[in-house]
Amino acid sequence: MDERMTLRFLTSGESHGPALVAIMEGLPAGIPISSEAINAELTRRQQGYGSGPRMKIERDTARILGGVMAGLSTGAPMAIVIENRDHEKWHGRPVPPFTIPRPGHADLTSALKYRYRDLRIGLERASARETAARVAVGAVCKIFLSQFGVRVGGYVTAIGEVEANLETIPHEERFLKAEQSDVRCPDFQAAQLMRAKIQETMQARDTLGGVIEVVALGLPPGLGSHVHWDRRLESRIGAAVLSVQAIKGVEIGLAFEIAHKLGTQSQDGIELQGEDLLRTSLNSGGLEGGITTGQPLIVRAAMKPISTTLTPQQTVDLTKGVQVATQYERSDFCPVPRAVVVIESMLAFVLADALLEKLGGDSLQEIHPRFERLARAHLSDLEMDDHEHVFWPD
Repeated sequence: MDERMTLRFLTSGESHGPALVAIMEGLPAGIPISSEAINAELTRRQQGYGSGPRMKIERDTARILGGVMAGLSTGAPMAIVIENRDHEKWHGRPVPPFTIPRPGHADLTSALKYRYRDLRIGLERASARETAARVAVGAVCKIFLSQFGVRVGGYVTAIGEVEANLETIPHEERFLKAEQSDVRCPDFQAAQLMRAKIQETMQARDTLGGVIEVVALGLPPGLGSHVHWDRRLESRIGAAVLSVQAIKGVEIGLAFEIAHKLGTQSQDGIELQGEDLLRTSLNSGGLEGGITTGQPLIVRAAMKPISTTLTPQQTVDLTKGVQVATQYERSDFCPVPRAVVVIESMLAFVLADALLEKLGGDSLQEIHPRFERLARAHLSDLEMDDHEHVFWPD
């Protein structure tokens, strides 16, 4: 176990196995948790234009097996199970061998690592189906964060070459408008173009990727740390987001844009309004030195076009040792709208862990007063000595 982490979770299960299971440890007692709240997030994960046929086959529902009694977390490990209804088609039946690896998947790499004799063993676990368990965990983390006024939401900013223009839309409004769109884009005009692009790609028997933006509102300053590389919040967020299937890049704030600018054009100026220390921009995305500033925390994830395509790609039959074309496995055409919920979940987990790390405590009742005493971005929260110090005496 990573001794730094206050909160952790594990998932288990295969894409077409009996069920997915998530176990979360470190959750304090007294948090109101229901299956209905988790199911609402699981439903969001299954919605989005460009989804594959499996989304029409089954509707995910969660059963809480432990860690919650009388509707409140107990402080014990929490266990959640999500049954795979599609498992009935596979249970007790012989499955044809899978020996033709698909480029871009874990088919070949997992077989080389674990010496599998059938590629399906790797692809069953590597499948994005596993993210249903992560969304269940994320739903619980969102409930915990909401107890302190923290909100995590997300939306699509690009699909293929179609980009949204969101500059004039406040973040809360973006969250609402995204949920009214089947491509989860708050920009109505861009959403129409994205939908058309997905339709065109489906007809071309191909796939599309895109960019997802997830924002956390209401965070206090001081979460994370600058003192160790693995405690910097950028590091923790990056690792969590990049762990999601098909995510190949992460950006905090306007990282790639300001990389082309001068330093004087790239920082978030600090100004004093009364007692409040306010920022004049959001270039850093709400993080400085690995620590939250109290601004909205903005994370973007770049999702590659999914690797399973109806149009065959070049590969090798590992049994026969000959060049062949890939065989199609049921999949999405554009998973970007659905992946918004997964990225939200991973960010919510990291932030819940960071908040618990900062506050400590075994129950919500114990944690609340500590949260209220946190330093804010107020001048009065800082006591400067205003005299010389000898930091390294002889």
